Amino acid sequence: MNLEEYFARTGYKGSTEKQDLETLTDIFQHHIRAVPFENLSIHCGEKITLELEHVYNKIVRRKRGGWCMENNQLLGWVLKGLGYDTGFLGAYVFNPHQNAYATLMTHLVVKVVIDGKAYIVDGGFGVSYQMWQPMELVSGKDQPQAPGVFRFTEKNGVWYLEKMRRKQYIPNQSFCNSDLLEKKECRKVYMFSLEPLTVEDFRFQCTYLQTSPDSLFTKKSICTLQTTDGFRALIGWTLTETTYNYKENMDLVEFVTLEDEEVEKTLKEKFNINLEKKLVPINVKGSYTI
Repeated sequence: MNLEEYFARTGYKGSTEKQDLETLTDIFQHHIRAVPFENLSIHCGEKITLELEHVYNKIVRRKRGGWCMENNQLLGWVLKGLGYDTGFLGAYVFNPHQNAYATLMTHLVVKVVIDGKAYIVDGGFGVSYQMWQPMELVSGKDQPQAPGVFRFTEKNGVWYLEKMRRKQYIPNQSFCNSDLLEKKECRKVYMFSLEPLTVEDFRFQCTYLQTSPDSLFTKKSICTLQTTDGFRALIGWTLTETTYNYKENMDLVEFVTLEDEEVEKTLKEKFNINLEKKLVPINVKGSYTI
């Protein structure tokens, strides 16, 4: 495992000499535009493991993506190798269909401290809730980014992340009432504490999320990648391509339903993913919005 090979994977050619916010942001943006957030292994008969070498080989050498425990663990390793002050935190994801936060901590994020200021770096959430820049860990401050306006709020030691989105224009009117579409303009994303954790604290969750019939990740095959002006997502057979702010305060959201034989071709062309085993797409209604 080496940093040069990782940077070749993400296409980052900038400096690695300074451990500053500008360098961190550039490295982070190259990651989210090269490495998909995806759970396809679950639906290809592969096991997802948390060993760093396995994660490295999967993402860097096999040019796959991963979920938060893979993407953010790899990002944390890269940043630590460059000399950044990094650590892992755990979050409870908000379920919009239940209007409640999960009771199980399933989301791993990276905390980075630069010149005494703490930032959250999360390269493992995907779709429109994927931050494009490290977020300063400060309560009540709007932090506008290309995907929308993100904000942290702290109450009694618990931190909450929410995002305000723009209006949406959906040319394919048959998808206007899709359960994949987020209807609210302000959306809760997750909550977390600042208790430092290690990857070991996520072993149970890693097994649970890929085996339980109650897990979102067993109910949906997901692959999503950030682009220079939005993101694309393949959920089951539904391909979505979103362009941020294509008109003033308006995002363009384009939907298309794929045939079985189009799925793997689309993964290659749109996400640069070549699967080694046969994918069985699935999209059980509910529990996930873009």
